[in-house]
Amino acid sequence: MKIKIAIVGVGNCASSFLQGLEYYKHVDETSSPVPGLMHNNFGGYLIRDIEVVAAFDVNGDKIGKDISEAIWTPPTNSRKFADVPYKGVAVNAGFLGDGIAPHMQDYFPLQEAPERIAEVLKSSGAEMLVSFLPVGSQKATHFYAQACLDAGIAFINGIPEFVASDPEWAEKFRQAGIPCAGDDIQSQVGATILHRALVGLVRERGQVIENSYQLDIGGNMDFDNLTDRRRLASKKISKTDPVIFEAGTKDVRVVPADYISFLADNKIAYINIKGRQFGDFPFEIELKMSVEDSPNNAGVMVDAVRAMKLSLDRKLSGYQEWSAYFFKHPLRLLPLGEARRAVEDFIVGR
Repeated sequence: MKIKIAIVGVGNCASSFLQGLEYYKHVDETSSPVPGLMHNNFGGYLIRDIEVVAAFDVNGDKIGKDISEAIWTPPTNSRKFADVPYKGVAVNAGFLGDGIAPHMQDYFPLQEAPERIAEVLKSSGAEMLVSFLPVGSQKATHFYAQACLDAGIAFINGIPEFVASDPEWAEKFRQAGIPCAGDDIQSQVGATILHRALVGLVRERGQVIENSYQLDIGGNMDFDNLTDRRRLASKKISKTDPVIFEAGTKDVRVVPADYISFLADNKIAYINIKGRQFGDFPFEIELKMSVEDSPNNAGVMVDAVRAMKLSLDRKLSGYQEWSAYFFKHPLRLLPLGEARRAVEDFIVGR
């Protein structure tokens, strides 16, 4: 059975996601452990069961193109790892709102048609909408969340604008009998989850953390977007809260430091942890990591989509507790190990 999804934001993350659907389409339950997948089979669903049936963007150069072509249209700069054949799914004009930072609005022609979005969602047969909107798109995120309520479909929020983790929005979805998940996708092995794991390990081993910081740099449109510091507020909360949760101190700082265009979709993170160990001696951990940002995102979203399909199959509504493993800013944070166990229990129906 196909999992029919719509996506909003046909940029780097959507490109890696679509490529991943092709790259892993031959993986089945009995395949050997596959690099990049946390679950070959997720509750009976394989990667090849996911089908994109609708897409939205406000970049006029992408609108009207088949999604297989639109994912390569500038300013998208994610790396290619799979061919994506013609899908017969044209990109629709979406809702602009605050989705594009002011300094980026002359990068490409803008086009929107917000009045048609709920209608397109209904007619496409989509069961859920996945948001790959730019950071700082609060109005746009709320618009699409409401469009899901109007269309009667589930919502997966992959960005740090709060819907699933907002009790009021979560209650709206519960009352409508529709599930929602989020917020802000937590990459497979990204800077935030690595930072969380490190500070958790330090505390588990009996040491005390005094302070910690994380600096992120990159060259994709998300980092360009964040050079408008007004769009940073929710991102800093979403990336800092889970580290504070594990670290046991509020002296934690996580900052998207700068946009460096020639890095393209490569993200570099610097993590520093200082504390006290046995004998009250000081210690310091200094770490650098370098990853391709968008595939790191897509590797989690393919599981979140399949988890949402299980939620729909089971007629669940409102905030979905499995969000705590897949997203940085869930409604209720859980320790990583506990969040992972919750996902495995959910898969088997416990």
